[in-house]
Amino acid sequence: MKVVSDRERIDELFTRGVGEFIDPGGIFRKKLETNPEKVIIKFGVDPTRPDLHLGHAVVLRKLRQLQDLGAKVIFLIGDITAQIGDPTGKNKIRPETNLEEIKKNMKTYLDQVDKILLKDPKVFSWTVNSDWLVSINDIVAPDKQIININIGNKIVATTPPLPGNHIINKAHHWEKTRMQKNNINSYTLINLLAILRKITFSQLIEREMFQERIKENMPIFMNEMLYPVIQGIDSNAISNIYGSCDLEVGGTDQHFNMLVGRDVMEMNQKIPQAVLSFKLLEGTDGKEKMSKSLDNYIGITDEPNDMYGKVMSIPDSSIGNYFELCTFTPTKEVEEVRKKLKDKSVNPKDMKMNLARQIVAIYHGEEKAQKAEKNFINTFQKGEIPEEIMELETKKGESLMNILVEVKILSSKGDFRRLIEEKAITDLETNKKITDADFIPKSGMKFKIGKKRFIKIK
Repeated sequence: MKVVSDRERIDELFTRGVGEFIDPGGIFRKKLETNPEKVIIKFGVDPTRPDLHLGHAVVLRKLRQLQDLGAKVIFLIGDITAQIGDPTGKNKIRPETNLEEIKKNMKTYLDQVDKILLKDPKVFSWTVNSDWLVSINDIVAPDKQIININIGNKIVATTPPLPGNHIINKAHHWEKTRMQKNNINSYTLINLLAILRKITFSQLIEREMFQERIKENMPIFMNEMLYPVIQGIDSNAISNIYGSCDLEVGGTDQHFNMLVGRDVMEMNQKIPQAVLSFKLLEGTDGKEKMSKSLDNYIGITDEPNDMYGKVMSIPDSSIGNYFELCTFTPTKEVEEVRKKLKDKSVNPKDMKMNLARQIVAIYHGEEKAQKAEKNFINTFQKGEIPEEIMELETKKGESLMNILVEVKILSSKGDFRRLIEEKAITDLETNKKITDADFIPKSGMKFKIGKKRFIKIK
């Protein structure tokens, strides 16, 4: 068995699935090879939706490889930038996300990343950009709060209680809610203006999605224009907190934003971060990038049968990309897969079954992957009802539509109505199609939802 050296692993890191790697003078690579334990890597996400999917996992799996080499990953959750809305890749204005929804999504992200990343503090840390993008004046403190203050080694309680807009109350609340306590400064309007003096309007407006909006006579708002600058400020803040920000990673759609981070760091006399952008994984439709809003995604927490079935639904043209971006299949074997598919010397379905089994095994283990494959063969090739069927506990009198949306089998009631119209929901006992959107199931009933999902009402 061939032993893979660190140098070979690093070579593959910067080539496999990579869109572009910006590292002038090889500064980052040298540090990774000589002092990996001192390398700081930034990965930022805006938690606008709760679940991570295989598209996110492309980047997370690369980060895990960097962790295995000894580098530290900073998982930056953009609780402030999520409210702004990154315009990248969007020719329409992104809807605003409220703070409560963002907080819920943050928790979900953190619960899910350890399916891929190590959580050891030596190689992992996480933070939020509100720590440096929110100042004391922005704080909304609890009204009429009693605060204990240390005066001359004596604890004194404020009397009467302080109103929410009192500066001491704001400062106290600000201090309590910061994740980062050291080397942290809030960025003010003066800081922002100093950065904007060195970034031209043409740099920002020439981006493709803005040009599309101009052609369509659609508005472009200043918060969207400033998004890359704020992302650059995040890189500078991480450098202040952790001692450096050596590399930022993201999809190719984030390449422009990450390059602005280099500019902002240079303005602040820092060694600018290297930039590593990865190819975007297309969704199950084989056209658009994987996205929850387009309902073409495969979630990393999808149950094994569902995950297997979704992989089997991808078009043949996507098989090579999925092998490259979503599995550990060696690069030479991936190229062999592409060659066989091109000259039609192999059945694409067999390739997809291999692919689906590998992907399920990564997130659920080999045993469940084999069961999912057996289930797929029995269900879709032999026409049987699967042995393992999802059981849903429900309230008496609850409609099938509400049940499926509540447990997130379907993302919306609109999806349910669409399936009803397409006659894609079947009562497995009678083999009749459900045609009533307000249908109320009885205990013990089994249903086929669409092509891949089976449920039983408990």
